[in-house]
Amino acid sequence: MKINRVDAKIILDSRNDETICVSVNGCNEASSPNGKSRGEYETKTYFKNLKFCVDFLNNWNLEIEINEFKDLIKVEKIICKKLKLKMAKDFGANSLYAFESAILKALACEKRKELFEIVGKNKGLPKPVGNVVGGGLHSSVVKKHPDFQEFLVIPTLNKFSDNLRIMKEVYSKVGKLLEAKDVNDEGAWLVSCSDSEVFDALNKVKTEVEKKYKTEIGIGTDAATSTLFKNKNYVYSNKKLNSSKQVEFIDRLILNHNLSYVEDPLEEHDFKGFSKINKVMKKECLIVGDDLTATQYERVLKAIRTKSINSVILKPNQNGSLIELKKIFDLCKKNKIKTIMSHRSGETLDSALSDYAVGFGADYIKCGVATTWREVKLKRLTEIERKL
Repeated sequence: MKINRVDAKIILDSRNDETICVSVNGCNEASSPNGKSRGEYETKTYFKNLKFCVDFLNNWNLEIEINEFKDLIKVEKIICKKLKLKMAKDFGANSLYAFESAILKALACEKRKELFEIVGKNKGLPKPVGNVVGGGLHSSVVKKHPDFQEFLVIPTLNKFSDNLRIMKEVYSKVGKLLEAKDVNDEGAWLVSCSDSEVFDALNKVKTEVEKKYKTEIGIGTDAATSTLFKNKNYVYSNKKLNSSKQVEFIDRLILNHNLSYVEDPLEEHDFKGFSKINKVMKKECLIVGDDLTATQYERVLKAIRTKSINSVILKPNQNGSLIELKKIFDLCKKNKIKTIMSHRSGETLDSALSDYAVGFGADYIKCGVATTWREVKLKRLTEIERKL
């Protein structure tokens, strides 16, 4: 396939923020989401600004031959040369991701294949990680809200469609139990409860649904503690903890509430503190890096070498380069680190995240439970399940 036409434009995401949308050779559009809480180590969103990147792509006039996934390196080399960049991702995480994704969609169209087939030979579907109740920055519209950012449910059956049914049932029951009446911008319930009250509700519903379906269900949280870390302390609504006390607090929290997943339990610089939690929990709980690793190869490598994590969040537009994203997946598989492909809070209606989760062989996918922007990813995964 030759790239002979590139069309880029500005669209709005689910929070009405501007983002980039790209089409190659007139094929299916690819767009990038936006993050609300962004880690320090994420790739810059755009080179110069959004308009510059859109104009640059609309003036693309080079016919490059793309026949397989690894040919994306040709595009990255050209971008580096034309803009005098050290790395292609300096073009901007959103702009490079949308462009490379649009190229792969066009290649899939020409070859009459599914997008996930262009990405890799993996055939397994990830297990969903569903954001049921919101807190932290994502729920600041409620004066009193949980300190942690997300409260999660993780079904463990073999079929994705069965896991989706369980996830939605837990979501509905927890909402009723907590008397929630509205949702945040990710579709998670808005509640005026403490973290412990939410965990108690999740455990109660989990036990009920486990009996019904005769299966185990995991629960967890994205603590997003970088947003709580101020002046060397973790500042909660009812307490203040130093780093060592935070480690002890997270250890107790996991044991007391039977958590199987904790994301960003410490702020984004604390590899040593992460390793203490990971050492205590071993494989009893997924200790997940997000802001810590920011989908950057070198930071994931450091987290592995320091034994700071046993699992990692991967967000394509935290990096931008799908070539580097594959490299990170390969690194994680080699070191038996669980991978969680993740959406962002400001999403688009692009469902490619689901194909990348399957193609790269992600163990889990975190793309919400409710709202149109999340459901399009879940629907795509059920379509892939039927095709496979």
